[in-house]
Amino acid sequence: MKLRYSPTSPYVRKVSVVAIEAGLADKIEQIPTNVWDPETDIASSNPLGKVPALETPDGKLLFDSPVICEYLDSLHDKNKLFPPTGEDRWHALRWQALADGILDAAILRLLEGKREKDKQSASWIGRQKISMQRGLDRLEAEVDDFSGLVNIGTLTIAIMLDYIDLRFPDDNWRKGRPALADWYETMASRPSMMTTVPKDPG
Repeated sequence: MKLRYSPTSPYVRKVSVVAIEAGLADKIEQIPTNVWDPETDIASSNPLGKVPALETPDGKLLFDSPVICEYLDSLHDKNKLFPPTGEDRWHALRWQALADGILDAAILRLLEGKREKDKQSASWIGRQKISMQRGLDRLEAEVDDFSGLVNIGTLTIAIMLDYIDLRFPDDNWRKGRPALADWYETMASRPSMMTTVPKDPG
């Protein structure tokens, strides 16, 4: 398998974490990709021009982290990160969607903040920050529901919190969210999380 990746993408990291949890990391060739390079060929792997994108052994192209992660989860016989049926599945997918949504807001906020000062929209940045805060508050309220679980939802939550630390350390997401902060420390100590910590954001 071949994975198109960029080193600080939280969506790529989600795929890498799932690959490690599933025991498949050594079966994936990682291909560094700068999607902002005008000469990039990422569209040949994903017409949306985004990473991650995965080429399967039979040449199929998969993109978007939830799809790639569920595909990888189908390839092993260990504990499944995507519960197959019932309430457990819907809870895991819902937590994944919430964490992905917070990441979406964080990235929109980051990109807007990189524009020239006179072209930035303070209201747009504020809107994304509020969305992030609301999502984090919901997770704080639901910690007891996912404490002790290791699934696609909880892994995505932990990756999202790491990304906020990387890109927006001044947000101090732990303030006022002690239960989420305590839970995060346990999840962050998993080998799959520790070996995929993103580097300097640059």
